[in-house]
Amino acid sequence: MANSNPTTSIQTADHELVAVSAAGKVASFEEERLSVMERAHRFFHMYPVAAPSIVLLFAIIGFSMIIGDRFLHPFNMSLILQQVTIIGILGIAQTLIILTAGIDLSVGAIMVLTSVLMGRMAMEVGLPDFAALGVGLLAGAITGLINGTLVTRFKLPPFIVTLGTWNIFFALNLWYSRSETIRSQEIDAVAPLLHWTGTTLEFFGARLTYGSLLMIAMFIVIWYALKCTAWGKHVYATGDDPVAAQLAGIRTDRVLLSVYIVAGIICALAAWALIGRIGSISPQAGMTANLDSITAVVIGGCSLFGGRGSIFGTLVGALVVGVFRNGLALAGVEVLWQEFTVGLLIIVAVGVDQWIRKA
Repeated sequence: MANSNPTTSIQTADHELVAVSAAGKVASFEEERLSVMERAHRFFHMYPVAAPSIVLLFAIIGFSMIIGDRFLHPFNMSLILQQVTIIGILGIAQTLIILTAGIDLSVGAIMVLTSVLMGRMAMEVGLPDFAALGVGLLAGAITGLINGTLVTRFKLPPFIVTLGTWNIFFALNLWYSRSETIRSQEIDAVAPLLHWTGTTLEFFGARLTYGSLLMIAMFIVIWYALKCTAWGKHVYATGDDPVAAQLAGIRTDRVLLSVYIVAGIICALAAWALIGRIGSISPQAGMTANLDSITAVVIGGCSLFGGRGSIFGTLVGALVVGVFRNGLALAGVEVLWQEFTVGLLIIVAVGVDQWIRKA
């Protein structure tokens, strides 16, 4: 007698044997039972934000037990958020670059250069503060265009390109600023909008700045762009396998160029937040911001090989660094060992990424 409900065996992209019935039912079979480690392996591969989130949770619990209520006080929690605002915004730009299997060592230099440009445009040229802010955003886009053009048109490695522009942008910053700092009083008198990101909101003992809220809003916007738009899908595809992306009809060079331009604009927004954070405009600020942004991205679970990671993982990674530094400082640990701990976190995060990629 013929089978009234025939089935057909197919193989999915995950190499999992699947039997599809004529009624449309799909049954999944595994050749062997997965162990606990294998299940954890697959889980962290599917949800890259899970690992840094677990680390963040245990860090908060651990420091709250060691330090007490002082660590969990709303003011201290909001202080941590303020401390990671600049690195969080730069981390967004760095995440976009790393998702395309690149790296940008110039994000900190772009931030400082555009902050100096905003201040000088308002103080010396006499532009209104909103116009000075616009010039800074335009300059950020141009610096990103320079990086992107060197990577796409001249096929130079992103590491070498941004290492070179890092030095160039910092040199231009020192030349244009004449190594002079613009004081907070001068900014308030001429361009108060540049200080807007430093304005605080107080509630229930916490003090949030508009800069921190700007950072959260930017994470939401970029998450939507990566998750729900064709551009975001093309960014992931370009980083995962550029050859396959080209065969699928994606113009990878155009995608890369757009990513570097967007990253440059984000760095200019970080410059705006930096002015509000420190109150003044200093050409010496943000000297290690590029490395800190990479730290947040790596700890947040974004693969340095491109094509895998979440924008919110970067936020979690920045918070992990902020929580550890804040907690260790409250516990009386020297700055030397705080940096030692952050370095250890980076090595562990890269090791976990290598293990997850084997899934």
